[in-house]
Amino acid sequence: MAQDSLDRRSFLKATGGAAAGVAVTTGSAGCLGGGGGGGGGGGGELVYARGDHPANYDPQQTTSGEVAKVTNQVFDQLIKFGAGSGGELVDGLATDYSLDGQTATLTLREGVTFHNGAELTAADVRATVRRFTDSEYDYYLGDSNRSGYGAFTFGDWVESVDASKDLEVTFELTQKFAPFLRNLAMFAAAILSKQQIEELGSSPDKQTDLGGNPQGTGAFTFDTLDNENNRLRLAANDDYWGDGPQLDAVIFKAIKQNSTRAQDVINGDSHITDNLDSQSSTQVENSDSATLASKNGINVGYMAFNMDRKEAFRNKQVRQAISYAVDTGSIVDDIYEGFAEQADQPLPPDVLGHNDDLEPYPHDPEQAQSLLEEAGETDLEFELATFSNPRGYNPSPVETANQVRSDLEEVGITVEINQFSTFSSYLEYTDAGKHDACFLGWYTDNADPDNFLYVLLDPKVEMDQVPDGQDWVSFDTEGYSPLNVSAWANSEFMKKVREAQSTYDEGAREKLYKEANALAREEAPWVFIDYAQTLRAVNSAVVGDSYTVSSVGGPHLDTVELE
Repeated sequence: MAQDSLDRRSFLKATGGAAAGVAVTTGSAGCLGGGGGGGGGGGGELVYARGDHPANYDPQQTTSGEVAKVTNQVFDQLIKFGAGSGGELVDGLATDYSLDGQTATLTLREGVTFHNGAELTAADVRATVRRFTDSEYDYYLGDSNRSGYGAFTFGDWVESVDASKDLEVTFELTQKFAPFLRNLAMFAAAILSKQQIEELGSSPDKQTDLGGNPQGTGAFTFDTLDNENNRLRLAANDDYWGDGPQLDAVIFKAIKQNSTRAQDVINGDSHITDNLDSQSSTQVENSDSATLASKNGINVGYMAFNMDRKEAFRNKQVRQAISYAVDTGSIVDDIYEGFAEQADQPLPPDVLGHNDDLEPYPHDPEQAQSLLEEAGETDLEFELATFSNPRGYNPSPVETANQVRSDLEEVGITVEINQFSTFSSYLEYTDAGKHDACFLGWYTDNADPDNFLYVLLDPKVEMDQVPDGQDWVSFDTEGYSPLNVSAWANSEFMKKVREAQSTYDEGAREKLYKEANALAREEAPWVFIDYAQTLRAVNSAVVGDSYTVSSVGGPHLDTVELE
C-alpha cells in the first residue's frame, strides 16, 4: 500500500536514506536546531576565499552556489540540513512538521527575530512564498527577476499558504509531492522578512534591491558589500536564535585562480576555500599549515546540447556520437586527477534511484564517426560555452573545453569555445538559451532524486505542449524552465519523473528513477562527465572539527571557531 502521509519522524527516516552511503560527520545538533541561545561572536574574523564575487544576494533571484554560500549565513529555512551532513534534516525555523497527502503543516519556533528587529511569524512565510511565485501579489518579484527556483521550490506545488495562526503554517499542495519537505530546506526557500518586502515597495524593480541588503534570521548579518574589491563582510548576529555564531565576522573574498586561492589558505590570509582542482589540492596536502577536507559529493558535471538552438542536436545519433567522442575518462583521470569519477547518468551515486547497472559511454571515435555518417552530420560545427572560474564539478573548465574540442576535432567536428569571465554573466547567457552547447553542473539542493531528474531535465511545461514525435521544446514555451539548458522534452522521461514525485512509497520511486536514468543515458541530452568529491582547504587556525564539509547545504560557518 502506498503511503499517504509522512510526519516529522517517519519523513526523516524515509528520506534520510536518500544520501545513504555518504560518510557523515555530524556536528552538534544544538548548533543548528538548538533552542535559544543567542550567539554573539567573540572569536575573530573568518576569511572564506571563493572563485567568484556576485553582486546580488537575494536567494530568490539566483541559481548560483556562490550566492548561496552567503545567503545560507544570512537567512534560515524552515527545515535545515545538518552540519557535515549528506542530506540529513534538522529543525530550522520550524520545530515540527508533517506531510499528509496534499497538506504540509509546520510549527514555527518562538522568539526568532529578523535582523531588522521584526519577529518571525507565519505571515513572513506566506509573504516569502508569494513574493517568489504569485503574480497577483503586490510585492511580487516579477517574472524576469525571479530565478528558476521559484517554480520547482514552491510555484508548481503550492496551491495556498494559511498563515492565520502566528506560529503555524499550512501549505495546501496542488498534488501529492514527495520532495516537498526537503524543498523547504533548500537555499532558495530562505524565509524573508515581510516587513522588508513591504518596505521595498510594490515595484518589481524595487524588490530587486533586497539583494544589496538582505535581512534574514541567520547567524550573521549583512554588513559591507565591496564590489570594487570583490569582498563581502558579514557580522555576527548577537540575537541569533541558535547556539552560534562563534565568530565576530565572516569575510568572503574572491580569488579566481585555484592555486592562488589555495596558497592564500596555506599562508593564513584566508581560512577556508572550495572548488579546488588536483594541483591546488596537492598544494594543500603538501603544506604544514592547512589540511584538505573531503566528502563524497552529491553532484554531477555535464555538457548540455541545446536542441532548441542547434537543429543537429535534435538527432539522438548526433548526441550519442559526441558522447562516444568525448574522452570523459581522460578528463576525470588527467585533468581532475582522481578527485572525481566518470558519470554515466544524470543522478549521482548515494541518491535514491541511481542505476548501478549503467556504465559511462566508452571513448570510441570510430563509433562516433559511424553515427555521424548515419545522421548525415559529417561537417558539424557548434559553439561550446564555458565559464572560467572553477566549480567543484568542473574545477578546470577551460582545460576541459580544450579537451572536448580536441576530441571532437578527431571525428571531424569543429568546436568554437566561448569563454565567460564571470559565472553570473555565464548563467545569464545559458538561462536565455543563447548557447549551442554548454558546460554546467549541479550540487544537490536537497539530496532527493527529483532535484536532479525533474529540475534539470524536465522542461516543466504541460505535456500537451510537447508536439507529437518531438523530444524538445523551445525556451519561449509557456512555463519553460531554463534550468533545463538542453531544451530536452522526452515525454516518456517526463511521465516517469512526474509519477515519482507524487508517490510517498520509496520502493516505487526508486524503480521509476532507475528507469528514468536508463532512458536519459540512452537519449544523451548531455555528455555525462563526472561526479566530483567535495573538497575544501582549511587553515590550521580553524579549531578541530568546528568546521565540517557538507554535501548538501552550507557552508555551516555558525559552528566554526578560530584559534
